[in-house]
Amino acid sequence: MAENAPRPRGASPFPPLRVGILGATGAVGQKMVKLLSGHPWFRVVRLMGSARSAGLRYGDAVRWLEPTPLPSWARDLPVEEAAPSEECDFVFSALESGAARELEGVFSWAGIPVISNAGAHRLLPSVPLLVPEVNPDHADRLGDLPEGRGFIVANPNCSTTGLVLALKPLLDECPVERIMVTTLQAVSGAGYPGVPSMDILGNTIPTIPGEEEKLEEEPLKVFGEMAEEGFRPARMTISAQTNRVPVLDGHLLSVSLEFSRPMTPARANSVIEGFRSPLEGLGLPSAPSRPVILCPDPDGPQPRLHSNACGGMSVSVGRLRPCPVLDLRFVALVHNTVRGAAGGAILNAEFLRARGWLRERRA
Repeated sequence: MAENAPRPRGASPFPPLRVGILGATGAVGQKMVKLLSGHPWFRVVRLMGSARSAGLRYGDAVRWLEPTPLPSWARDLPVEEAAPSEECDFVFSALESGAARELEGVFSWAGIPVISNAGAHRLLPSVPLLVPEVNPDHADRLGDLPEGRGFIVANPNCSTTGLVLALKPLLDECPVERIMVTTLQAVSGAGYPGVPSMDILGNTIPTIPGEEEKLEEEPLKVFGEMAEEGFRPARMTISAQTNRVPVLDGHLLSVSLEFSRPMTPARANSVIEGFRSPLEGLGLPSAPSRPVILCPDPDGPQPRLHSNACGGMSVSVGRLRPCPVLDLRFVALVHNTVRGAAGGAILNAEFLRARGWLRERRA
């Protein structure tokens, strides 16, 4: 098997958990349906959507956007209104932030864990903002929650996920003090139907509401330390600029770094080339053995060519070179709807299952 190939979906070491999906008819919800089809650890039993979709067959309620056919097992499942139920061991949330702010709390207080892709609760002190290869210890915060309560675990914003994965091997080698990042973000990051064609075709939109704030705040929590009050932010300064570009999938990040001591491009190349997943021994079905891949092409990485690395679960890094303003600069690419959204949430659930935080809720 190729080193970067997706892990085969063999027999599960656990009984499959029963899963619900909140926001199942949206673009990220559909991606979750696709990625969970045939998953050895999880079995989808509830698809939940808005009141106007409730009662319809999923195949009738959804405008399927994936290039592969709608899985037959999902076609006839009814779309239900979002409400806690003993049928689910946990739920994935693909809700937009407004709905997530209320509904994720309802499920958590009912004792049902929520693995969220939404931004509503990412910065709360009780919510781990989890990228398992980067900050697996943050899941230990769940041990401080009251007995019988559910919990919320969130994955970061899609661009944040790409940034922190690209930085992880370098930060293991040397602390970073300042980061400048400019993103070129695909239209799929805006959901469906997304950006109007008259706005984006042949154009670049140099603002994405809320994205720069997320890129400047979320990595500080991901790289931070657990403390009594929650998570103590990492000591680094981030300056972010975000742009929407006419690309279907794949967020490109141009990054410049200042380290606490010198870091040469040759050393950075070596560090990234040698980085392997710290999750390797857990056998997680969605975890790539190399979550950060060094792109050897002088004009890469490119969204069309490299965003699907390891099924979209790996971040590609290229063009490592000196920065005349800071120390080092490079380009990183993340598949925004896979690793940056649905796939990242599924990997979080696999990690939590392997660590014992997700379990059967049957009496």
